[in-house]
Amino acid sequence: MAADSLEQLQRGAEVVETVVLELTEEEEKIFQRLLDVVCHFHLGTTLRVAGGWVRDKLLGEQPADIDIALDNKTGLEFCVILNEYNKLIGEKLEEPQVIQSNPDRSKHLETAKMSVCSKKEIDFVNLRSENYVESSRIPTMKNGTAEQDAYRRDLTINSLFYNINDNCVEDFTRRGIDDLKKGLIVTPLDPKATFLDDPLRVLRAIRFATRFNFTLCDELKEAASDEKVKLKLCCKISRERVGEEINHMMSGRRPVEAMSYICYLGLFYVAFAFPEKSNPPIFDNYDRHCVLHIEAAWNFAISVHNGVSHPLLDEQRQLYLYSALFFPLRKMFYLDRKSKKIEVTRYIVKESLKLPACLAKSVVGIHAASGKFAEFLLLFESNVASGTLKEELEDVYLDLPTDTLNRVCAGVILAEIKDFWRVALAISILSYYPEAENALSQQDRSKEKYMEVEHFITDLGLNEVWNWKPLLKGETIMAVMQRSGGPEIGEWKKRVFRWQLAHPKGTVDDCIDWMKQSQSKCRKLESSI
Repeated sequence: MAADSLEQLQRGAEVVETVVLELTEEEEKIFQRLLDVVCHFHLGTTLRVAGGWVRDKLLGEQPADIDIALDNKTGLEFCVILNEYNKLIGEKLEEPQVIQSNPDRSKHLETAKMSVCSKKEIDFVNLRSENYVESSRIPTMKNGTAEQDAYRRDLTINSLFYNINDNCVEDFTRRGIDDLKKGLIVTPLDPKATFLDDPLRVLRAIRFATRFNFTLCDELKEAASDEKVKLKLCCKISRERVGEEINHMMSGRRPVEAMSYICYLGLFYVAFAFPEKSNPPIFDNYDRHCVLHIEAAWNFAISVHNGVSHPLLDEQRQLYLYSALFFPLRKMFYLDRKSKKIEVTRYIVKESLKLPACLAKSVVGIHAASGKFAEFLLLFESNVASGTLKEELEDVYLDLPTDTLNRVCAGVILAEIKDFWRVALAISILSYYPEAENALSQQDRSKEKYMEVEHFITDLGLNEVWNWKPLLKGETIMAVMQRSGGPEIGEWKKRVFRWQLAHPKGTVDDCIDWMKQSQSKCRKLESSI
């Protein structure tokens, strides 16, 4: 929190707080332009910056967006007048963009968006009050006062206004600034009534708490855990909106704390709705196991990251965290309407959270690849192949040299999972070393093994093996086999790729010679039986 501003604040009955907000040059220019419009046309409009901008300024952060609340004009009306002023002073006319109300996206009132001073786009909306009915989270909206607008907000820290006309912060709930100072997440009105009106605010409260490392107040936690609130969250909120809030948490500063809150408040099976029937059946501790796994994954990624850019915390972070969170569910399936076996994880990501199908597919792929990496780790440490890996390597046609097994195995796994191999490796290692004397020694052990395997792969030049050009094309393989097609050609393509991995300096002629010798050897074996 900005010390030079918030140290001045004392909670009291006054709505107006004497707080010095440091405006950027761009903000000063924008606000002055808006005041000039009000003054020139004698509008009598009080201009207020609402919500998040004020909160972030007081916390010493630079806000991304500016939302202007108007007391006597709609957003579109003000934008039209703003354009008239632009014409008078010879500036470029801006076309207002009207954003219609869209309750499913939490847009309950029409908003107008327009560029001001040919720079930043600003949202304009009139102050309003709202009224909810039992069956819907979509309120009836009407014009309101600044105080009514403040009390309809989800949290007190989001209910603050910056009055541009008077250059002051307004705290109509009379506790927003105090809660900001104390790091408390509180609703302006009774939390249970607030959540029953709009249950999505439960997830928003968790998101803001973990974003700013604030604490949910006791009354809010009790309300969030209420069974009626959970039922409303299931019935009144679209899965898309739930997914958006969860995704914000997972991409935020403290995803582990967010998932821990969801588990602690009994919201896990509400947020991550499971299919009706799954095999094996759901048991009570799945939520706890999922949270423990994402916590281990987060701590592991930070230890590997060590202040240096790394895919696990950067471009592949979303996939890594979802893969970790749902890892305990990787063996759970259900039958769809066509009696097709579908992974529960795929259902949760795609149907429960309504996140992209490609993300669901990738998470399932990471789980599958992590199983193969587990077999690779056994081979890497003991030179003993097992499971599906053993079946792939024990090919009578290949006869791979023992010292090439690690290289071949790693290459085959990477060719399947491609760019996400580091994610699969990390997820695999977290499950490969499930127990240690203490958490710290386990983390050190896991990090050491991860770095060892990662260096092994990169040192061998396998980190983009999926882009390798095959030594032999399908036409050449068919010519050697004297076949015009069939499933055997596909099997031989896989063998050629594994041979190429085992013989990095092998040429096309070497590979053809091996194919001919392998076929001749197998024919002799078959004839002797």
